[in-house]
Amino acid sequence: MPFYSEERIALFIDGSNLYAAARALGFDIDYKRLLSEFASQGRLVRAFYYTALIEDQEYSPIRPLVDWLDYNGYTMVTKPTKEFTDSTGRRKYKGNMDIELAIDMMELAKHIDHAVLFSGDGDFRRLVESIQRQGVRVTVVSTVKSQPPMIADELRRQADFFIELKDMENKVGRAVSQKNDEDYDDYPGEFDPYEDAEEIA
Repeated sequence: MPFYSEERIALFIDGSNLYAAARALGFDIDYKRLLSEFASQGRLVRAFYYTALIEDQEYSPIRPLVDWLDYNGYTMVTKPTKEFTDSTGRRKYKGNMDIELAIDMMELAKHIDHAVLFSGDGDFRRLVESIQRQGVRVTVVSTVKSQPPMIADELRRQADFFIELKDMENKVGRAVSQKNDEDYDDYPGEFDPYEDAEEIA
């Protein structure tokens, strides 16, 4: 990985984007292992996780994941989704977290040396460029091995480094719907966090 041991590192995880990329590659993210992996690369300052939540439901499928992350080293950034009806009359949800992520990265830039963005969204290209001008190196984690590729070409070109998510599977992955071992039994096991929230992006 392109890190120096003395670097101050911050992770910025676009939750629904990372989930979709990992699922397209056939595995789930083990967030406990992910945090350990990047903590071993340098001085991990903060790990942000961004997701929208459907708040009017009695049970939200993503809530167990959000709660687990909140108690286990991640800084959660959430907001309620907006409900709308599409042209076919189907109820859908929208909850874009791009602004929240951009603001946090801009504010933290002076306190870090390396930002790691887990997203393939081309809208972040200009943000990455701005952070780089402040002296921060930027690594983007996404995939070109899915069909279609999950990363926008302009974002990949702008980043200092690109990490292929598929190449990290043995370090941060777990099989889809895999039961967790006993020392990890407080982590939600067999559930699909975005199963009922496919429109959240």
